[in-house]
Amino acid sequence: MTTAPDTVPLPSGERIPLLGQGTWHIGDDPRCRADEIAALRRGLDLGMTLVDTAEMYGSGASEELVAEAIADRRDDVFLVSKVLPSHADRSGAIAACEGSLRRLGTDRIDLYLLHWRGRIPLEETLEAFAELADSGKIRHWGVSNFDASDMTDLVSIPGGDGVAVNQVLYNLTRRGVEHDLMPWCQRRDIPLMAYSPIEQGRLPRTAALREVARAHDATPEQVALAWVLRQGVQAIPKAGRVGHVEQNRAALDLELTPEDLDALDRAFPPPAGPVPLDIL
Repeated sequence: MTTAPDTVPLPSGERIPLLGQGTWHIGDDPRCRADEIAALRRGLDLGMTLVDTAEMYGSGASEELVAEAIADRRDDVFLVSKVLPSHADRSGAIAACEGSLRRLGTDRIDLYLLHWRGRIPLEETLEAFAELADSGKIRHWGVSNFDASDMTDLVSIPGGDGVAVNQVLYNLTRRGVEHDLMPWCQRRDIPLMAYSPIEQGRLPRTAALREVARAHDATPEQVALAWVLRQGVQAIPKAGRVGHVEQNRAALDLELTPEDLDALDRAFPPPAGPVPLDIL
């Protein structure tokens, strides 16, 4: 049986939840606000205390909704946000972080990510991250949507080896990172965090996926999420309703057999060679 741990270690040794909660598109529709806040709070109750957001999501609306959801439970939450690459020069990243802190109603972000690599030199972004860490406004920093060559560039810069996480698109249909990026990060004990781990609910429902789901009295989406977690990759699925977040949490306890994994590999083959990094 393959059983996922409940937490994964950062390079610092701090352990954080393997299964968290994403907020892309949460906060976009005011009519859904109460349901989305209830879902996030239910996730916290279920131990999904890593909450991921970004200044880009709804131009700050997601961060504001997260602030309301965690207002009385901030110390229970491992809070992740991201800076846009267009804001990632030294002064811009500091200003962007301070804006996120205001919207989030908190004095610190636990993990602050560069959302993707842009034109601003990484050296400038790292200077900002160092200043933010020194002032206590962020506790850890990382990156998102970096491929293996980007990571190699990053760690060659003074201070670049302080990267805590790389958040990337990863699911059964997006397995390219397994060829080079995942081994690169594993050798350096840098966790991968998967966004869209069930492809925003659009995974092809192959016969193999349906069969594995039936065998476990689960949904295909739960099997797909359980598969990501069994790779030792963190996952941050979005859930806008309490029932949905409860279904996501159940995937953490779903035990996939070697036969299940073989069937899924046949239906969703791993990469045979280098694949450009997928980004949504």
